[in-house]
Amino acid sequence: MTYGEAGTARAAIGSGLINHGIPKGSGIGLYFINRPEWLIVDHACSAYSYISVPLYDTLGPDAVKFIVNHALVQVIFCVSQTLNSLLSYLSEIPTVRLIVVVGGIDDQIPSLPSSDGVQIISYTKLISQGRSNLQPFRPPKPDDIATICYTSGTTGTPKGAVLTHQNFIANVAGTSLGEKFNPNDVYISYLPLAHIYERANQVMTVYFGIAVGFFQGDNMKLIDDLAVLRPTIFCSVPRLYNRIYAGIINAVKTSGGLKERLFNVAYNAKKQALLHGKNPSPMWDRLVFNKIKEKLGGRVRLMVSGASPLSPDIMEFLKICFGGRVTEGYGMTETTCTISCIDEGDRLSGHVGSPSPCCEIKLVDVPEMNYTSDDQPNPRGEICIRGPIIFQGYYKDEVQTREVIDEEGWLHTGDIGTWIAGGRLKIIDRKKNIFKLAQGEYIAPEKIENVYVKCNFVAQCFVYGDSFNSSLVAVVSVDPDVMKAWAASQGIVHNDLTQLCNNPKAKAAVLAEMDAVGREAQLRGFEFARAVTLVAEPFAMENGLLTPTMKIKRPQAKEYFAKAISDMYNEISISDPSLKPL
Repeated sequence: MTYGEAGTARAAIGSGLINHGIPKGSGIGLYFINRPEWLIVDHACSAYSYISVPLYDTLGPDAVKFIVNHALVQVIFCVSQTLNSLLSYLSEIPTVRLIVVVGGIDDQIPSLPSSDGVQIISYTKLISQGRSNLQPFRPPKPDDIATICYTSGTTGTPKGAVLTHQNFIANVAGTSLGEKFNPNDVYISYLPLAHIYERANQVMTVYFGIAVGFFQGDNMKLIDDLAVLRPTIFCSVPRLYNRIYAGIINAVKTSGGLKERLFNVAYNAKKQALLHGKNPSPMWDRLVFNKIKEKLGGRVRLMVSGASPLSPDIMEFLKICFGGRVTEGYGMTETTCTISCIDEGDRLSGHVGSPSPCCEIKLVDVPEMNYTSDDQPNPRGEICIRGPIIFQGYYKDEVQTREVIDEEGWLHTGDIGTWIAGGRLKIIDRKKNIFKLAQGEYIAPEKIENVYVKCNFVAQCFVYGDSFNSSLVAVVSVDPDVMKAWAASQGIVHNDLTQLCNNPKAKAAVLAEMDAVGREAQLRGFEFARAVTLVAEPFAMENGLLTPTMKIKRPQAKEYFAKAISDMYNEISISDPSLKPL
């Protein structure tokens, strides 16, 4: 499809919505995964001053219903699969007037009684209706709302970040200032369009006239899609890069003998050349790396990582194996995506680069965590952002908006950073005890711990996760009496409580009860601990694990249980086939 054809479809969709009497400024829901129609509808919203509202299931079963009602969505574009779930609670989303089924066939679309006040039509029908009565564009002003992008709130209900057209233009203009894109570039769209990373990338592709290909809809088949599309730009997240890395390393090891030795020689030669700023010999690419490059189609010249930290080892590996530029960025929904990015030619990794030209960054002292601007060797503090990329606030939530944006317009990210050599920003901590898992879900560990301590076995609980892993693990200080009584009932003989804690049956029993309590408390899938370590010793002030107010000291607990945490993640990667490499 050419840009001209996409533009014609955009005008038809926008005109169709006007012809259905949908007023300017209405919320338009998009409830399906990446495909060309998503972007065409989004551009129709921009051209005709509607507000696009992405809807997605991963926030929990009631999230879509909540978002539709909260954002007063009047039209929902969906596919057959998501239509069924919409119809199951249609009476609970009274603002919806029109449902448009993408890929739907007219005579297979259910019709609703007119008393419901909701019409269901196919996407092709809306296009033909719009084409027969085209309307002029109703362009928005820069400070009009472009989208309300909902993110997972740690307290329960999703929060709607209000982003304007100016926010998007400012961010993409700043982020792409040092980049060279052109219409010969090809981009693969598979990262969720409901998230800001892919949304901002799509504004960029249109500006530069880049061709966009869409995946089949299955991440497990992404490698097949890459081989067919042969993109030049590949944006991803660390979890996927880790799988690519593991897949290549595994293939090298199983090839054995001469091939494995050749790979290691080529890898080290290229590594040394890059370290010294020299061009590696093209011989190594011909002998070894061109075959690896073919895994991503053979043409990737730019690889971008975002959403959570990429380990420096993996970044180095990608540079050596795939050539081209590999960069990492830092951003968030509330800043319309990018805040900072590693500059071209910067050979240092383990940081998130320099500030984007579209914003200012400052570090603010956090004395209660001993982070200050006077710290040696480098100043440290909470990362705060200001500029035209800052969102307008959380929709209908003045209280939470004021918590993150101060009177001077600075957005407080909750991340702790430090300035390292060359004006590079490095993220070192979180201000609150909230962290992200590898897929980007926010976790509030205290909430989960408060659920798990309801288990009979559990006296105290420490839940751990980080942005390099996609699941949580837990260390449980057991209730000795309950544990011993359980052992007696199972006929398990033990010398002491520590020996009992190490018994695999004991671990399984505790984890099963934790799962049951978690289900009862309606924890979301990613909030469940996937592995547990049982300890006989209580968490106490004496062993440095508790504060005087009996709160867990998280950095100390992480250090204290480092081996247990590492062992649990190894156990998960062995037992869970979904975490196997690409």
